[in-house]
Amino acid sequence: MSNQRIIVDPITRIEGHLRVEVVVDEKNIVKEAYTGSTLWRGIETIVKGRDPRDAGFLTQRICGVCTFSHYRAGVEAVENALGITPPLNAVLTRTLMNATLFLHDHIVHFYQLHALDFVDIMSALKADPKKASDEAFKWCDYPYACGSDQLKLVQAKIANFAKKGSLGPFANAYWGHSTYRFTPEQNLIALSHYLECLRLQRVIAQAMAVFGAKQPHPQSLTVGGVTCIMDLQDPARFGEYMVKLEETADFVNRAYYPDLLMAGTAYSKEASVLNDVGVANLITYKDFQIGANEFLFDGGYILNGDISKVYEVDEALITEEATSSWYKDNGPLHPYDGKTEPNYTGLREMQTLNAQGKMESSKAFDTAGKYSWIKSPRYNSTPMQVGPLANVVVNYAKGNPTVVHVVDTFLKRTGLPLTAVFSTLGRTAARMIEAKIISDNTMKAFNALIENLKIEDTTCSRYVIDSKKSYKGRFIGNAPRGLLSHWCRIENGVIANWQAVVPSTWNASPKDSKRQMGSYEACLIGLKIADLKQPLEIIRKIHSYDPCIACAVHVMDTRGNELSSYKINPSLI
Repeated sequence: MSNQRIIVDPITRIEGHLRVEVVVDEKNIVKEAYTGSTLWRGIETIVKGRDPRDAGFLTQRICGVCTFSHYRAGVEAVENALGITPPLNAVLTRTLMNATLFLHDHIVHFYQLHALDFVDIMSALKADPKKASDEAFKWCDYPYACGSDQLKLVQAKIANFAKKGSLGPFANAYWGHSTYRFTPEQNLIALSHYLECLRLQRVIAQAMAVFGAKQPHPQSLTVGGVTCIMDLQDPARFGEYMVKLEETADFVNRAYYPDLLMAGTAYSKEASVLNDVGVANLITYKDFQIGANEFLFDGGYILNGDISKVYEVDEALITEEATSSWYKDNGPLHPYDGKTEPNYTGLREMQTLNAQGKMESSKAFDTAGKYSWIKSPRYNSTPMQVGPLANVVVNYAKGNPTVVHVVDTFLKRTGLPLTAVFSTLGRTAARMIEAKIISDNTMKAFNALIENLKIEDTTCSRYVIDSKKSYKGRFIGNAPRGLLSHWCRIENGVIANWQAVVPSTWNASPKDSKRQMGSYEACLIGLKIADLKQPLEIIRKIHSYDPCIACAVHVMDTRGNELSSYKINPSLI
């Protein structure tokens, strides 16, 4: 049977609700792809009419994962609108907090969300722990949690799950799939690190809480600077942060990095993870300030994968449109003028292939019309890919010495060509490379902050909001998933309009008025699926972007009814 439609809904091991529909030919090759979300965010509506100083506390609720990213964006967009320059102490404190977010996000993404697309857990039960320990030393001089005794305990723990007939977090996966490439011993190594990451993610979250009070949803940023004054005056708090950062960096360098070396080598000839960059236009922004005038990453964009030319970003060329999205106002709008008025048109009945390999009638996307709550951001009318891949490639192309060294070393160790970066495998490796660069260089910001505190202790800048003036401002920077921007207008002392253009909106965008695809859809075209009842290849590719659909979509009642109303007495808070 030719031209079968496959629906994967929901894509699991991500934040939020994402649905993927593909049309395959008689050879199981993807000819059409559609990705969309069935959620609506609504934060932009919630902040309207609010005091701008409250924006960050509300926008961080966009997501339960990268809460600091939206918190920072909400605060810094208002600072930009009001013309506020925070003191260096505040800027560097924000960098230390941002580093913990990136490290937490990246290691959890790989091990808890994405690694199982590469690691066959059931195969690890067949491994020889002694051989696995020897294998670990091929990739690292001092491998993390890979002694033969520890590996034997890890193996026994999973075997005990299996004997009980329940695999717990490892249930309902496609174990034994033909596109897995690790040996049993390599699977056991990665499984050990999976379990260690469950412990370590608590450590790096605690590091965020040193200056942020808690994680998720830290509380110490304010318009003008930071409020963690007592922590910045306490050497013990710096010591606590440093110890937790060092423990996390140790894991990155002795577990995460070698595991990607191992994966890069093992999967170097697996077609389903190569030559699938998706959208080859890559964009990122200057970010991660680690000194008075020093940034870890530079910004820019490249077109069509051509790293010989890097262009500077012109924020005036950023737009969002809703041709295929469940909103009114289809045409492209700059975020300062953006609108989020819902226009839900629903799904349609059609024949699709179910998990048992049989055709059945089901609800599917109206692919000729609107099919997602995610909008379509474009740069100069062109779809762009954002994320660690874009950040690493653009900085490599610009000759950023820190990035060039880490990338070249990784490619040399794996034997992969530079072109392999433009793929699912490359996207997964780039996230690790970004984590390694951050973990190896955050102490520069840490030391710069200590030195600056010796000469001045300012943590917040003074400002005035004139209710008679109109303001507009934005934040543009990078979240763990890539380019993030928040745009606001302030009128009569309150927020008049707010728009957030987030990384997963760029990557997961549906087709625009020119039928140009976002990167999720584009990376699936041409994919050969080994078994239509077990579409691991689709999940692996989508997971490589670390989707955060709660961020990407915009809560609402499709009938237009008010969901709830709240009245809060500020004097009681």
